[in-house]
Amino acid sequence: MIPHVLKVVKEGKNRRPFRMPKHCPECGSTIHRVEGEVAYRCVNAGCPAKRKESILHFAGRHAMNIDGLGDKIVDQLVDMGLVKDVADLYALKEDQVAELERMAEKSAQNLLDEIEASKKNSLARLIYALGIQFVGERTGQLLAEHFSSLEELAAATEEQLEEVPEVGPKVAASIVEFFSEPANRQVIKKLRKAGVHPTAEKRVVKSQKLAGKSFVFTGSLANRSREEAGELVKQHGGKISGSVSKKTDYVVVGTDPGSKYDKAKELGVTVLSEADFEKLLGLK
Repeated sequence: MIPHVLKVVKEGKNRRPFRMPKHCPECGSTIHRVEGEVAYRCVNAGCPAKRKESILHFAGRHAMNIDGLGDKIVDQLVDMGLVKDVADLYALKEDQVAELERMAEKSAQNLLDEIEASKKNSLARLIYALGIQFVGERTGQLLAEHFSSLEELAAATEEQLEEVPEVGPKVAASIVEFFSEPANRQVIKKLRKAGVHPTAEKRVVKSQKLAGKSFVFTGSLANRSREEAGELVKQHGGKISGSVSKKTDYVVVGTDPGSKYDKAKELGVTVLSEADFEKLLGLK
């Protein structure tokens, strides 16, 4: 017979309840938590705890595509205090880079040329490069098609962001949260001052026949992509939303529609086929 082992654990005399800090212990920025999630996060892109990862993401092939800015170079730049945020990359001098380990003068100039060339990248790439939670390449492209500059994106409300195709409440909240952080707004200012200020052409509005009307697309359309259909709506003064609500005027349904179609029926929102949509626009 195996004897029972009784383990007694005494409570510490100085025991205190744990309280989540309101500010990041590394950079002092306000701690954020997405509603419905357990995790608390620091959204400061230049926070020392994630500085190197932020810079590597910014320089990545699908982001600002700065060839030669790998792990070892980033480690040295950060450890030597030369780069504290992504905007500092554009202030680097040749003699500073040439002093790095295994970095000859020619290699230093090549890296600076890559950094300089990245200023010509698109707004979509820059949005993705900032490392905003839930904002991938695809979302970065959609945001760039909707807003004309980083400043316009930074000033957008959650409601305005949800007008962008495929941007729902969770993504919109994350974008607003990112730009609400003073340190991130400062990085945006530094980037602009350094000449990193891509813009997108303003959308040409052809009419106001859909002014004030909100559309949601679901399923596959036969004659155009949902993004192209959404662009037509905007050209005629309408708005696009990523989710169905009582405020939605029309849900345009293609083949294999998702849960948005069910939500539309539940809320009594007007459902249009692709042919109905084209008729509404006067395309048929």
